Amino acid sequence: MTGPRVEIVDLKKLHKPLFTAPAGNFVPIDVPELHFLMVDGHGDPNTAPEYERALQWLYSVAYAIKFAAKPSGRTFVVPPLEGLWHADDPSSFVDRRKSEWNWTMMIMMPDFVGGDLFETAVAKARKKLGDPPPSLRLQLYREGPSLQALHIGPYDAEGPLLARLHDGIMPAKGLTFAGHHHEIYLSDPRRTAPEKLRTILRQPVTPRS
Repeated sequence: MTGPRVEIVDLKKLHKPLFTAPAGNFVPIDVPELHFLMVDGHGDPNTAPEYERALQWLYSVAYAIKFAAKPSGRTFVVPPLEGLWHADDPSSFVDRRKSEWNWTMMIMMPDFVGGDLFETAVAKARKKLGDPPPSLRLQLYREGPSLQALHIGPYDAEGPLLARLHDGIMPAKGLTFAGHHHEIYLSDPRRTAPEKLRTILRQPVTPRS
């Protein structure tokens, strides 16, 4: 005897254009409003304790939501980690001055995930992790018109591609920044060699006035 059928939503397939781009070549995309689990922080992601804590909370809550949703007949595949990055000087990304970076780490959620599921998942994660980061939230986020490309290789090798975007492609198209630098981590760095890491690089843009 089997239980009731559970619909499994795969956001990576449902929003395939958001997770694909040509390697080393920026193409336009219009990014719709989407739900995300989010946590804010500051500093070098390789050394800042709050970065590791942010990821612990994001994944704990994401998986708790996934399992808490099942009784409703719907659940989902937890999609890749994403990050919004910004600094007072955008060149800090090209030069990899990581101590200057502000970040919002996030995981996309299906539309059916609301406040009740979020609060239930946070309460479950709290039992293991203690108090959550104050910035932990479920939020709608829309980027709109953007340029994105696939970077293959180490994260610290993104600089030349970003420099080409900032100093060549955007000025040539009459565009300027309309939001934070966005990265989508298609590979697990714990299981993937640095030279094979696949990362979507996205920049929201608007016509320069």
